[in-house]
Amino acid sequence: MINPHNNPSISDLLPHRGRMLLIREILQVDTDTAVSRSIVSDQWPLFDGAGVSALLIIELVAQTSGLSNGLDRLIKEGPGTETKGWLVGIKKAELYVDTIDLGAVVVTRAKNSFKFEGFREIEGSATIGEKVVGEVTLQVVRAE
Repeated sequence: MINPHNNPSISDLLPHRGRMLLIREILQVDTDTAVSRSIVSDQWPLFDGAGVSALLIIELVAQTSGLSNGLDRLIKEGPGTETKGWLVGIKKAELYVDTIDLGAVVVTRAKNSFKFEGFREIEGSATIGEKVVGEVTLQVVRAE
């Protein structure tokens, strides 16, 4: 049985599987903030033989925010509840690179800056080493 207060796994918090699951490790998570670690793989969508499009930074922020919102769901609704996805709108995206190289380690941070029922506004960023490679603001609503 999943205990939402005792290190739930990525699969407990996100509906993503297979190639669409980009997060490798949860570095920090609570009901408003999450930090994740990902390693660019040749299995990722948009892989071109050398790296991936920086557009995947948007998906990394979305999945990272899904960790905290998934934890919030577990706490409020309990283990075994359906991990429905969220409809995502991009309010702002500033991508400071064109591509992310194969094997790059990306640390992504996401925070709910606004939260009301099934709606969230999320501020996120992605870094490689000390370099910020993207900053994203998302608006999401939970599919019912």
